[in-house]
Amino acid sequence: MHIALTSIFVNSPIEAFKFYTEVLGFRERMFMPEHNLAIVVSSEAPDGTGLLLEPNENPIAKTYQKGLFDAGIPVITLGTTNIDEDYRRLNALGVVFKSEPKKTDWGTDAVFEDTCGNYVQIFQM
Repeated sequence: MHIALTSIFVNSPIEAFKFYTEVLGFRERMFMPEHNLAIVVSSEAPDGTGLLLEPNENPIAKTYQKGLFDAGIPVITLGTTNIDEDYRRLNALGVVFKSEPKKTDWGTDAVFEDTCGNYVQIFQM
């Protein structure tokens, strides 16, 4: 077995789709704006795990998403092979980072806002 699809709650799947494809460089797997449905996939692994940009339209989802954001907890971690390059590229595109990349005992990470109500972590081992 493998993970075929996972999801994160977003304020707007349409806006999230734009950010995840145009800024982060993900590819479209399925985009049906008339149904508020957006699934993206990494351009590095187009046959890999899909990410459903799920609307936070119910009170539980909205509360969960806001709780994570208010606590500063990333909703997802994206792997990278060159965090410094990705940080510079995303920063130049106006992505708001909580801090510059920082080394830890297990790797280097940085956290940014996805403009859709979430913090996202990028991580390099």
